[in-house]
Amino acid sequence: MRERVEKALEKVRPMLAADGGNVDLVEVTSDGVVKLKLTGTCGCCPMSQMTLKMGIEKILKKEVPEVKEVVAL
Repeated sequence: MRERVEKALEKVRPMLAADGGNVDLVEVTSDGVVKLKLTGTCGCCPMSQMTLKMGIEKILKKEVPEVKEVVAL
Protein backbone atom coordinates (compact mmCIF):
# COMPACT_ATOMS: atom_id res chain seq x y z
CA MET A 1 0.00 0.00 0.00
CA ARG A 2 2.92 2.36 0.69
CA GLU A 3 3.87 2.43 -3.00
CA ARG A 4 0.31 3.32 -4.01
CA VAL A 5 0.19 6.11 -1.43
CA GLU A 6 3.52 7.47 -2.69
CA LYS A 7 2.21 7.39 -6.26
CA ALA A 8 -0.93 9.29 -5.21
CA LEU A 9 1.21 11.88 -3.40
CA GLU A 10 2.95 12.58 -6.71
CA LYS A 11 -0.37 14.03 -7.89
CA VAL A 12 -0.50 16.32 -4.85
CA ARG A 13 3.08 17.57 -4.88
CA PRO A 14 2.77 19.99 -7.85
CA MET A 15 -0.10 21.77 -6.07
CA LEU A 16 1.99 22.12 -2.91
CA ALA A 17 5.12 23.10 -4.82
CA ALA A 18 3.24 25.96 -6.48
CA ASP A 19 3.07 27.57 -3.01
CA GLY A 20 6.62 26.60 -2.00
CA GLY A 21 5.74 23.48 -0.04
CA ASN A 22 6.02 19.72 -0.21
CA VAL A 23 5.01 16.59 1.67
CA ASP A 24 7.07 13.64 2.90
CA LEU A 25 5.58 10.21 3.53
CA VAL A 26 6.66 9.07 6.99
CA GLU A 27 4.61 5.91 7.54
CA VAL A 28 1.62 3.92 6.36
CA THR A 29 0.24 1.82 9.22
CA SER A 30 -1.42 -1.56 8.81
CA ASP A 31 -4.76 -0.06 9.87
CA GLY A 32 -4.76 2.51 7.04
CA VAL A 33 -3.36 5.62 8.75
CA VAL A 34 -1.01 7.65 6.58
CA LYS A 35 1.48 9.79 8.48
CA LEU A 36 2.90 12.75 6.58
CA LYS A 37 5.25 15.63 7.24
CA LEU A 38 4.45 18.89 5.51
CA THR A 39 7.63 20.72 4.55
CA GLY A 40 8.63 24.07 3.09
CA THR A 41 6.01 26.79 3.42
CA CYS A 42 3.36 24.11 4.10
CA GLY A 43 5.11 23.24 7.37
CA CYS A 44 4.31 26.60 8.95
CA CYS A 45 1.21 27.66 7.00
CA PRO A 46 -1.89 28.37 9.12
CA MET A 47 -4.00 26.63 6.46
CA SER A 48 -1.93 23.43 6.50
CA GLN A 49 -4.55 21.39 8.40
CA MET A 50 -7.18 22.31 5.84
CA THR A 51 -4.78 21.40 3.03
CA LEU A 52 -4.09 18.11 4.76
CA LYS A 53 -7.70 17.09 5.37
CA MET A 54 -9.59 18.68 2.46
CA GLY A 55 -6.89 18.23 -0.16
CA ILE A 56 -4.34 15.52 0.53
CA GLU A 57 -6.58 13.16 2.53
CA LYS A 58 -9.40 13.44 -0.02
CA ILE A 59 -7.09 12.57 -2.92
CA LEU A 60 -5.38 9.72 -1.06
CA LYS A 61 -8.70 8.14 -0.05
CA LYS A 62 -9.89 8.32 -3.65
CA GLU A 63 -6.68 6.84 -5.08
CA VAL A 64 -6.09 4.27 -2.29
CA PRO A 65 -9.43 3.22 -0.75
CA GLU A 66 -7.65 1.40 2.12
CA VAL A 67 -6.54 4.75 3.54
CA LYS A 68 -8.68 5.54 6.59
CA GLU A 69 -7.03 8.73 7.85
CA VAL A 70 -4.18 11.10 7.06
CA VAL A 71 -2.32 12.79 9.92
CA ALA A 72 0.53 15.29 10.04
CA LEU A 73 3.54 14.78 12.27
